[in-house]
Amino acid sequence: MPLELFTEGDPIADTKAPMDVPIGERWSERKFRGRLVNPANRRKLTVIVVGTGLAGGSAAATLGEAGYNVKSFWYQDSPRRAHSVAAQGGINAAKNYRNDGDSVHRLFYDTVKGGDFRSRENNVHRLAEVSVNIIDQAVAQGVPFAREYGGLLDNRSFGGTQVSRTFYARGQTGQQLLYGAYQALERQIAAGSVEQNARTEMLDLIVVDGRARGIVARDLVTGEISTHFADAVVIASGGYGNVFYLSTNAKGSNTTAIWRAHKRGAYFANPCYTQIHPTCIPVKGDYQSKLTLMSESLRNDGRVWVPKERGDTRDPREIPESERDYYLERLYPAFGNLVPRDIASRQAKNVCDEGRGVGPGGLGVYLDFAEAIERLGRPAVEAKYGNLFDMYAQITGEDPYAVPMRIYPAVHYTMGGLWVDYDLQSTIPGMFVIGEANFSDHGANRLGASALMQGLADGYFVLPSTISSYLADGPFDKVDDSHPAAVEALRGVQEQTQKLLSINGTRTPASFHRELGQLMWDLCGMERTDEGLRKAIDRIREIRQEFWSNVKVSGDWHSFNQTLEHAGRVADFIELGELMCVDALHRRESCGGHFRAESQTPEGEALRDDENFAYVAAWEWTPEGQPPVLHKEDLQYEYVHLAQRSYK
Repeated sequence: MPLELFTEGDPIADTKAPMDVPIGERWSERKFRGRLVNPANRRKLTVIVVGTGLAGGSAAATLGEAGYNVKSFWYQDSPRRAHSVAAQGGINAAKNYRNDGDSVHRLFYDTVKGGDFRSRENNVHRLAEVSVNIIDQAVAQGVPFAREYGGLLDNRSFGGTQVSRTFYARGQTGQQLLYGAYQALERQIAAGSVEQNARTEMLDLIVVDGRARGIVARDLVTGEISTHFADAVVIASGGYGNVFYLSTNAKGSNTTAIWRAHKRGAYFANPCYTQIHPTCIPVKGDYQSKLTLMSESLRNDGRVWVPKERGDTRDPREIPESERDYYLERLYPAFGNLVPRDIASRQAKNVCDEGRGVGPGGLGVYLDFAEAIERLGRPAVEAKYGNLFDMYAQITGEDPYAVPMRIYPAVHYTMGGLWVDYDLQSTIPGMFVIGEANFSDHGANRLGASALMQGLADGYFVLPSTISSYLADGPFDKVDDSHPAAVEALRGVQEQTQKLLSINGTRTPASFHRELGQLMWDLCGMERTDEGLRKAIDRIREIRQEFWSNVKVSGDWHSFNQTLEHAGRVADFIELGELMCVDALHRRESCGGHFRAESQTPEGEALRDDENFAYVAAWEWTPEGQPPVLHKEDLQYEYVHLAQRSYK
């Protein structure tokens, strides 16, 4: 690969996990060895938390209740509008309520295997351990999980597993869990331990003497740009799936917080690992602004199929069973429709590429509930999935009780994110990263219902136990807005803001975003090739140059200005998009959601290259014009042995 695309730096390693004890004891041992902060000293310490989704909301509430002074920042009008509210299907936990063979070890195994052996064993095992506590926490908060007739919590299955470990609240699990975290957060706001900063967006990180000491933020209503200081900074700003423009993410979801932190020295790990969700409502038009997810839980009872013959445009109800191809059940008899998301998505693409797709443009497959309705009865299906069916009917104008749903893969989640160690601390001391904003738990593919698990595990249980080791050295020297580092960061944000407003070109930020997104989807989406990625990198560089010479941002920065907000976010997406393509190009293997056409088995499955690529790719930002630096963290598998994934 040409050297101008990147250079290779020193290896990186996580040194925080206690490797001298068995994996099942490492989290307990880390907590024991960690340093503590006594309650009186906690009152002297301040922590900034950026984001109020499941990770950020739970972290701010827990740290506030522990006695720290917390400053919470979010760009929505209410914490309840964080994108976690949109999660539908459930949250995993190794409770084994169904007595079907589940355990902490099995959840650990399924997650490492589901991530195609590209995640850290230590972090994943801790996640599996903590999962059992999350459910108890949520129930105590009043989260209305579904229950069986006898009153016990109900479970259902999700892709990549053969047990039922997913707890759910109809198709509103994220909303209900977020409300639990929100109530805990509001309690601390009322108690005075958490300071709220609504409609405020982080635009830079303030680093003093190598430590994260604050942020630069813009009030999205008044336009005021200001500095805020603390002893530590926690970023919980979510993922970067909107780099593709069309995704299941909320329109406001962006990469700015983690990208600006990356440019201050935080390594960005595995940016090319993005998840394509197989169960989304297909794109309807060229000017659609986002996509809508249909929960993976629907694959418990819905059967995925396409016509056996190409070009069969008959009403699906007129196509007899003998002329249908239930391709997931045929290809993967052991897991059937509950294969992991990357596999289900890729097979949907394959049958559509063969000309057997359904709906407009042939970009869709059927998700059929006829058999489930006949077997269970319509009332039982309505009880399980009614709100999802209603949402589908409102969006498409079709009745999914009478006609099969049409679904197609779409960008959903990002497994990449800022690099963190076992303590969830980034390469910038004092800056911790939690939830989807970090890379730590999912490898190259996230199992369904594990995002809510990780967000709450990080916020409620992991971060509060690890950040104390860092804060035990505090409080640190006082920093205010006169400090040179704060002055420089504030000036940089102001200058970029003024530059965006002064260009006065002919293209809107949305037009650049749409073009970038289509390019990323076509060339760095479900399938990547050497030729396509090189083409994408060249074009992204051209888009970046045109953006900074021809974007038009109307209005001013002293008031509410959503075009200005979008322009700043698109500028970051353009830079991130290039790094994603460089990362995908350098990783000459297929693993999980990263599928290189040049690296596949004879059956068309992802073919890993463990000898050369069993590592985390942690990228270091370099000044403009210089190639990024790649630092490798070797992955060791002691408890789940490397093997070709098979769900057959």
